[in-house]
Amino acid sequence: MMSLTLEGVVLIGALGLIVIGALGMAISNHLFRMLLALVLAESGANLLIVLSGYRVGASAPILGFGDPTAPMVDPVPQVLVLTAIVIGVGVQALAVALLLKVYRVYGTLNVRELRDRMDADVATAAGVEADASQDAPAGERPLPPVPAHASVGSGGFGRRGPVPFPPQSDERRP
Repeated sequence: MMSLTLEGVVLIGALGLIVIGALGMAISNHLFRMLLALVLAESGANLLIVLSGYRVGASAPILGFGDPTAPMVDPVPQVLVLTAIVIGVGVQALAVALLLKVYRVYGTLNVRELRDRMDADVATAAGVEADASQDAPAGERPLPPVPAHASVGSGGFGRRGPVPFPPQSDERRP
């Protein structure tokens, strides 16, 4: 049976936080939940960085604390994490402020609703009609007919090379 050490448990926890955060950012449709998932992933990354400088049986790198001849924990990852925490708090505060502004303007933090409302605002500001559907194909309907010399199974390649689809004018045909 395999026994887990403290380092193994912390490593699994850090990787778990990163995975939960990444999945939360990818799956969620709510901007505030995405921000919370980002905070989880950041915490997991910070924990991994601190774990990289850990040594079993080592003391803290503080002068006058413990035996000076004993091995000490690497202080560089700790300093990097401290800096990352400060920067992360600043980024999170900015993100919350932006989320509040977006919520006041649009009344929602749902990504799909925001996309529709922002597209309508952009179309109104540009003086054009908003698209009825994001999934509708662009261009005129009906589509122009497929040239007779293009074979169905060739993927757009005829006997003489690539088939221009659709031809722009009669003058350009070979």
